[in-house]
Amino acid sequence: MLTTLKNYLMRAFLTGLSAVAMVFFVALLIYPSLPNIDRLSEYRPKQPLQIFSSDGALIAEFGEERREYTSIKTVPQKMINAIIAIEDRRFFEHPGFDIIGVIRAALKNLTGQSHEGASTITMQVARNFFLSSEKTLKRKINEVLLAIKIERNLSKEEILGLYINQIYLGQRSFGFSAAADTYFDKSLSELNLAETALLAGLPKAPSRYNPFVNPDRAIKRQQAVLFSMKRHGFIDNPTYILALEEPLNLRDSAQKRELRADYIAEMVRKTLYAELGERIYTSGLKVYTTLKKKNQRVAKQAVKNGIINFISRHELLPNENFIDLNEKSFQDDKEKKQYLVNKLRLIPTYNNFIPGVVLEIQPQKVVALLKNGKKISVFQRGLTLLKADLKKENIDEKIIKPGSVIRFVKNYGRWIATQLPEVEASLVSMDPQTGAILALVGGFDFHRNKYNHITQSQRQPGSIFKPFIYSAALEKGVNAATLVNDGPLSISAKELNTNQAWEPKNYNEKFTGPMRLRKGLALSKNLVAIRVLRYIGADYAQDYITRFGFDRKKHPPYLSMALGVGEVTALEMVSAYGVFANGGYLKKPFFIEKIIDSEGRKIKNSSELMNDETPRIIDPRNAFIMTDMLKEVINTGTGRKAKRLKRSDIGGKTGTTNDLIDAWFAGFNPDIVTVTWMGFDQPKPLGKKETGARAALPIWIDYMEPILDQYPIKMLAEPEGITPFKINSDNSLIVKPSEEGFYEYFYDEFQPQSNAYFMIN
Repeated sequence: MLTTLKNYLMRAFLTGLSAVAMVFFVALLIYPSLPNIDRLSEYRPKQPLQIFSSDGALIAEFGEERREYTSIKTVPQKMINAIIAIEDRRFFEHPGFDIIGVIRAALKNLTGQSHEGASTITMQVARNFFLSSEKTLKRKINEVLLAIKIERNLSKEEILGLYINQIYLGQRSFGFSAAADTYFDKSLSELNLAETALLAGLPKAPSRYNPFVNPDRAIKRQQAVLFSMKRHGFIDNPTYILALEEPLNLRDSAQKRELRADYIAEMVRKTLYAELGERIYTSGLKVYTTLKKKNQRVAKQAVKNGIINFISRHELLPNENFIDLNEKSFQDDKEKKQYLVNKLRLIPTYNNFIPGVVLEIQPQKVVALLKNGKKISVFQRGLTLLKADLKKENIDEKIIKPGSVIRFVKNYGRWIATQLPEVEASLVSMDPQTGAILALVGGFDFHRNKYNHITQSQRQPGSIFKPFIYSAALEKGVNAATLVNDGPLSISAKELNTNQAWEPKNYNEKFTGPMRLRKGLALSKNLVAIRVLRYIGADYAQDYITRFGFDRKKHPPYLSMALGVGEVTALEMVSAYGVFANGGYLKKPFFIEKIIDSEGRKIKNSSELMNDETPRIIDPRNAFIMTDMLKEVINTGTGRKAKRLKRSDIGGKTGTTNDLIDAWFAGFNPDIVTVTWMGFDQPKPLGKKETGARAALPIWIDYMEPILDQYPIKMLAEPEGITPFKINSDNSLIVKPSEEGFYEYFYDEFQPQSNAYFMIN
């Protein structure tokens, strides 16, 4: 027996010696051909493109890798200790490799046994920068030789710095600083010892020990790191015990994002990619947009509210899905719950519209299980959409049954039963003094529909286009007091140069007779707008509206132009209304405030990224009078719902296209201009009474109400060259100061010459 043992040990020794000799011989051949390691001393990691709001909230990251470069001098000692303890406890003593470990790994690879790495930190650096991850003897020899070469050229601190910044730690995170942010939303210096140990345990198997995916495994690995730190004298036993009990404050989600603004993020990405190409994903650029965090959050909620309310006003659609609650037997309720949750997890969530399966139905209550495993009860106020269906007595006629999969959304603390919308809505808000975009919501949910309804969607503007026709008319001597006949109108085929005559109608198909231009705009009278356009000439109007940035080709010079039958984007419209808000200047919208490189240097700012030319495109008198007229829309007209804001400085206009296909509202004061829209991607009627006032205006109000609180009431200054005259409200005749009436402004060159004021018939 003893002889056998001696023989075994001798064979093992000779095998090991042979292995060493072979490795040494191969090393002599390979070493001269090893790659140049000079680039390690100039190492700069790939860093993603980061996009922020103007006030520093992270909106998005683009790039395959998340990195935050950290100097070794700023890495906390406990982080270094944890790494050394678990990965390479002799790091500061060895020459770059552990000879015993390498021999052991080589023997196992040669004999076909399980692979072993025995990699030191230096060897991991060599592999990460220069080698593949294949587990072969050749790769291992190259790894050792590169480690030796690295150790000869770099200090231990430099090597450790490379490791700390380069190692992959899961969730697209490279380096411990990025991982600290990804998993804990902290910097390295803010981590407690328990959190530090968890990160130190990730390099061995980032996926296996990912705390988001495998929390139990992650904690066991963390405990192993802490034990290794105690064993090797980095911490004492009381510290070890305390660290085991310290909380792991994981962020709620793997996705770091302080602000949801996917549409603007994509706009930034496309803009930079067009200029810089693929390197935007690796060069560590930080882009600060013009968005304001509060504005964007309020805008998203406003659009969401508008869509929820629209859904509640319309019919319940068929079930999105159905799960047979009795299709299989379960041991207990816990097993059944897990089965249902697993089914629901296959259904994506959009804009916090969470899929849930209906468990129980009562006339005024619905019980459901959500995708996240939460059981909820929805009561009367949250069941508006289901109200008619719940009243049905015949179960076969009901759409909603136990097992139905519908959507649930929590709005202002209350659960609402709803469904994914077919309709889309959007909002864009701009500073009219600069052109800076303050908020932009391009649709219901970017991940469901990436089509940007602010920049890409060309839609008929309807009546929100009328102010530009009236603005043109002011330059032709027409004024707010001009009488215009709101009566039946038949335009001959000859005049139209078509095959048939045209008899336009108002929205309500009623006629009022002669009315002041101001009132015609406030009530959005189609016949008033058409007669005004007919009076000033469609060709002239077509030329005039191009001042506001509209494309002439998309607004043919026909009388129907007065009804907004051309095509515009919401971005064009917010810029155009900004002209009224700022006194006559066309401000080109921009959304990038500044760009900072990975070294913290500002490489571009808004002055370079926007068009500095801000021409005055209309007479300040025109802007003043139009603003005053648009205030009337809110005071007495179709926008009067906005009176609840109790602001004397806001004006705006509703817009509804033919057959109720598009609903709009555009409104402003001197500090902010906002446009909202609602419609279907495949144009079809929104439904009965779904006008701009009903569908789009509430979104505008929900957004503007909290935002306007930060702005004091501000009026446009009265420009030179206009004179007020007191006008009779019924017939627009000039009256004496002592008589009843109201004041209307006139251009000095178009002052009325007598008591009689003209009418457009």
